[in-house]
Amino acid sequence: MGLILYIITLVGGREGTMAEEMRLNKYLASCGVCSRREADKLIADGKVSVNGRAASMGTKVSSQDTVLVNGKAVKTIEEKHVLAFYKPIGVTCTEKDAHADKIIADFIDYPVRVTYAGRLDKESEGLMILTNDGSLIDAMMKGANGHDKEYIVKVDKEITEGFLKAMAAGVYLKELDITTRQCDIKKIGKFTFQIVLTQGVNRQIRRMCQTLGFRVLSLKRVRIMNILQGDVAPGKYRKIEGEELETLYRQCGLPRPI
Repeated sequence: MGLILYIITLVGGREGTMAEEMRLNKYLASCGVCSRREADKLIADGKVSVNGRAASMGTKVSSQDTVLVNGKAVKTIEEKHVLAFYKPIGVTCTEKDAHADKIIADFIDYPVRVTYAGRLDKESEGLMILTNDGSLIDAMMKGANGHDKEYIVKVDKEITEGFLKAMAAGVYLKELDITTRQCDIKKIGKFTFQIVLTQGVNRQIRRMCQTLGFRVLSLKRVRIMNILQGDVAPGKYRKIEGEELETLYRQCGLPRPI
């Protein structure tokens, strides 16, 4: 009987250890280092080590392993932080760029390291989500999830019904060889429209407008899923918490945040 109990205990212990393991890219994301895609690049570039050895794609780790990124130890996240940030025009979405005049880090004075879930180009402004939760970043950036992002856009010519219908139906972007998804669009001024996208193609609105013979003069993101820019001023941020935060996680298919 004692031998049987010993075997059960031993097997159970191994299963418990295995259950704690996860793929390295997912682990780095869960620690808030970066998204899974960015983690794959770090691993491929040889910038990640596990227990003193260079990591490889597919490596699995647990909280008991020593994981270093660029020589710095990675720690698991105990509390998740999510911020709504208003990116001003002229700010580059990057964490380190010697050639950028202004980067997001210049505006964020926060005790916990956070990074962005989705970008805005330098010439655009408006709402961005910053967080230390890599799982949230992955869920928000996954195009297949079809999360809403709402923008207010001003163009250089008067908006026509033909333009609105073409934008709503999806525009073929020759340089990318893709047709954008159908979207909701509404004229709110002679030169201004409101548009809701469910995908994240690089410079998508600008490319769509250019294809149809229009040039974007200004572009502002005012909503991401249930999060509104509200009264957050350019260069400022607010912490997302309570029911608003829980709704965001629920819409992303993630468990309630700690």
